[in-house]
Amino acid sequence: MNYLKKIFDFYIFSNIHVALAGFCITKISLINYGYSESLTPLFVALSIIFSYNFIRMYEIKYVRLNWLRKWFFEHKLPLLILAVIAFLGLFIIVFYTNFNKQSIYILFPFFLMTFFYVIPIFKIGEIEISFRNFPAIKILSIAIAWAGITVLFPLFEIGYGFTNTVYIEFFQRILFIIAITIPFDIRDVKTDSKTLKTLPQLVGVHNSKYIGIGFLIVFLGIEFFKQPIFKSELIVTVCLAIITTLFLLFSSENKSRYYTSFWVEAIPIFWLFLIYLF
Repeated sequence: MNYLKKIFDFYIFSNIHVALAGFCITKISLINYGYSESLTPLFVALSIIFSYNFIRMYEIKYVRLNWLRKWFFEHKLPLLILAVIAFLGLFIIVFYTNFNKQSIYILFPFFLMTFFYVIPIFKIGEIEISFRNFPAIKILSIAIAWAGITVLFPLFEIGYGFTNTVYIEFFQRILFIIAITIPFDIRDVKTDSKTLKTLPQLVGVHNSKYIGIGFLIVFLGIEFFKQPIFKSELIVTVCLAIITTLFLLFSSENKSRYYTSFWVEAIPIFWLFLIYLF
C-alpha cells in the first residue's frame, strides 16, 4: 500500500494529474467545434508538466511551498527526467508533425501571465511585485491564461475562425477556472501569507463559496447565448455546474490536499467523460 501511495503522490505532485486535466479541457474545446484530431491537447499537457515543475522549483527556492520542499528534493531526479521527456515531446510536436507553428504566437500573452504570476515583474526593496500579489489580478490572470491556452490556442491551431460563440466559450472558461480555483485558496487560507490577499482572506470562506457559485450561475446562463443551442451540450453544462458547486460547498481549510490536488483538479476529466456520455 505504501508503494502505491508513493506512485499516487508522484502522479499528483509531479503535475501529471493537472496535465491530464489540461489535456481534457483542451480536448473539450476541439470536440465542441467538431474537431477531434489535433495534437494541441497533448501539447498543452506536456507544456503544463514542463512549466509547472519549473514554477515549483522557483517557488521552493524562494521559500514558498514549504510543505512540498522535502518531497521535491527527494524526487528531483525523476522530476528532471519527466521535464526533459515533456520538453522533447514538445520539440517533436512543433518540428516533426503538421502542427501549426504560427499558433505558438497566440500563446505568448498567456505565457507572460503565467510567468509573471510567479516571477516578480520588479522589486521594491524586499517586496516582490507579481500578479500573485494583487488579489483580483491573481485569480483573473490564472483564469485568463488557462482559458486562452485551452480555448483560443487549440481553435487557432486548427484554423477555426474566432466567432462570437468562440468568445462566449472563452468567457465561460474564465468563469469556470475562477470557480475551481477558489477551493485551492480556501484550502490554503491559513497557510498563505496575508500579503497575498486571496479571496477567502478578503471576504471569508463562506462568502468565497457564494461568489464561486455566482460565477457558475453566470457560466451556465451564458450557455443560452450560444447559437445554435444543443440539448446534449446544455445537459453537460448543467451537470458540470452542479458537480463544481458541490466541490465548492464541501471545500474547507481542513480538507486534505488530495481533495483539491486530485478531486477538484479532476473536474475537467469528469467534464470530458460527460461529453462522451451524452
